[in-house]
Amino acid sequence: MNVASRPVAAGKTRTCPHCKATILESLSICPGCLHHLRFDQEAAKRQVAATSALRVEGVIRHPPLEEPWEYFVVIAIRNDRGEEVTRQVVSVGALQSTEKRTFALSVEVLPAQAPVSANTPKAAAAGSFGAGRKR
Repeated sequence: MNVASRPVAAGKTRTCPHCKATILESLSICPGCLHHLRFDQEAAKRQVAATSALRVEGVIRHPPLEEPWEYFVVIAIRNDRGEEVTRQVVSVGALQSTEKRTFALSVEVLPAQAPVSANTPKAAAAGSFGAGRKR
């Protein structure tokens, strides 16, 4: 195992040096600006294994001949007890007559470590994410 693919604690964060977004330390590509952060084959395999747990998309169309609309986009995350964990305004703007905006929200989930290849012995695979669980 090389230094770049050393295990990190789940959920540990860092700042992307390109766009300054807070991202997971384990990522090799920033999900915000899509810049490569390091070239680590194991981390790249893990990131490719991400699945979309949620995706919502919607369009807002401003009617013709009306005054401009202002908008703001807020994302709030709640835990299983309904307590707000975080709340952020991610964008603001205005819509002029006949303009439209498309908004998309996605939540990607990653396995705890790189996916196990088919030729890996079963004993080594037993410690991998989701091993032994029925989905």
